[in-house]
Amino acid sequence: MHWRCAVVKLLLALCVLAVVPANAAQLQFDQTDLTPAERAASASLLKEALHRLPPRWRQTLDARLQLRWSDDLPSDVHGRTQAGRISLRRDLLRQLPHQSLEDTPALRALLHELAHVYDRSPQGGLSHNPHLLDLAGWQQRPLHFGRRSAHNPFTGRSPDEYELTNPREYVAVNLEWFLLDPEYACRRPALARLFAAHFNWQPAAAACAPGLVFMRAEGRTGQLEQLDPKRVYAVDYLLAEGNAAPMSRWGHSMLRLVICAPGRAPGPDCRLDLQYHRVLSFRAFVEDVQISSLRGLTGRYPSRLFLLPLDQVIDEYTKTELRGLQSLPLRMTQEEISALLTRAAQLHWSYDGRYYFVSNNCAVETWKLLHDALPRYARAHLRSVFPRRLLRRLARAGLVETAVLEDRAAAVRQGYYFEPMDAHYQALFTVAHEVLRLPQVRVEEWLALSPMQRAPWLGRGDLRATAALLVLEEAAQRRAELRARDVLKRRLLDARVDDGARTQVRSVLAKTALLMWPASLDGGGYGLPQQERAVLEAQARALAGQTETAWAELWEQAQAALPAREQVQLAGVTQNLEVLGARLRVLADKPQ
Repeated sequence: MHWRCAVVKLLLALCVLAVVPANAAQLQFDQTDLTPAERAASASLLKEALHRLPPRWRQTLDARLQLRWSDDLPSDVHGRTQAGRISLRRDLLRQLPHQSLEDTPALRALLHELAHVYDRSPQGGLSHNPHLLDLAGWQQRPLHFGRRSAHNPFTGRSPDEYELTNPREYVAVNLEWFLLDPEYACRRPALARLFAAHFNWQPAAAACAPGLVFMRAEGRTGQLEQLDPKRVYAVDYLLAEGNAAPMSRWGHSMLRLVICAPGRAPGPDCRLDLQYHRVLSFRAFVEDVQISSLRGLTGRYPSRLFLLPLDQVIDEYTKTELRGLQSLPLRMTQEEISALLTRAAQLHWSYDGRYYFVSNNCAVETWKLLHDALPRYARAHLRSVFPRRLLRRLARAGLVETAVLEDRAAAVRQGYYFEPMDAHYQALFTVAHEVLRLPQVRVEEWLALSPMQRAPWLGRGDLRATAALLVLEEAAQRRAELRARDVLKRRLLDARVDDGARTQVRSVLAKTALLMWPASLDGGGYGLPQQERAVLEAQARALAGQTETAWAELWEQAQAALPAREQVQLAGVTQNLEVLGARLRVLADKPQ
């Protein structure tokens, strides 16, 4: 019995040896035609590469895998793996230093090829990981269930554009940087976390610069703004209601960041700090002088993620476009808020998508942001191409609090609903109407008058009526400026217009486009900015200064080129505002 037991144990041991991967340290290199110095350099290179690999990765390598130096590879190819053999360009061997191997082209090439070997193994498969594909940029397509985009639009601030070739090369390139760059976890934090979880291991990492930085899309300031995820108390789904305009009737999807004022502990009171709140909004950046529906349908406009002050968004929609804003809290943990902001920062600095009014609009982009950043939201099947439908699906999944809008008056007081200003304008007009007995009944009728027709009534009201007319005249000024800009756009599209004017406008728009695409700034680095932030901001400020001056000169020239009717309208509104301002000062000084 004893000898039989021994045989059984021996057979079991042989079976175990057959399935346990060979020791990675036994990997060999082809020593043919190598000098003693080249053999020593090859051995050192192999040892350094193996030392860099996570234990799980090393354990999958086959001892029969062999390194070979080749003179047959194309000039633009550093390495290739075929039939259990890694071939590297012989030129890389000649470039190897005698001592440090920490980050050399040969080490990068070897790690790249070892990444391909690992990815093809049963334990690998990272290039087929759905979450990695989402993070990398091969995202799901909203109108093609189960299909992903064939083009990767994350082209900005890439460490190596070769990563955009296909998911396999993306994994290989990023594993190189994951293993070799201590800042990788700061520059591509979501991918670093994915790799670390996959391997149950992470390399040594450098300290990250504080917070997340965005380029503020406020005028043409060229200013970087730092966000601390810990200061963001909540994230709201912000819906701009539709209006009659063809491209606005479906509404607009955005995300509102409820940021606490400095010194305030995160909590419900942070909703009072409106001046610190920010909005993440995907928009079609229009480099042309006019929005074209055809171009919007064919993806001719870039889709970019902008960070906007909340008060700017409120003014834009409620005062200028007369559209209401619904702000509904999304149910998120603090960890999910941090993940969402990290993904938003990656999109801000790297994403250069195409804006389609139907298939890749604000609702689709917002859905993809939530889907890619938050696994819990990805499981909720929120896919939609309409802003209101996305909201309904969020509500059906229990991910948004809709009850805050049930009492409209309370929602307005608490900042969950921002009313369009048409109702406010009508209330102001009613005040003036009652005092002055104006012949018009509706505010729209009043604003439709020319400035000269409104002028005789401006010096007759009391303090309240005059203040009301001042606000209405400011609204009239915004409308007049919008009409003037539309006239200028149409003139610039006219082939009969002087080419010099068209060239000047396009030059200013091109500079503005650089500010709206932060990745175009040349500050070095890749991914999320770190120590290069000061350089980026200095470039942005310089560019903003040039753009601001050019816009001021252009607007001055443009006003002079306006048709006589538009010039009279603008001048009339300006004069009316001066009259109202002067009367208010006189009335305010009178004893009550």
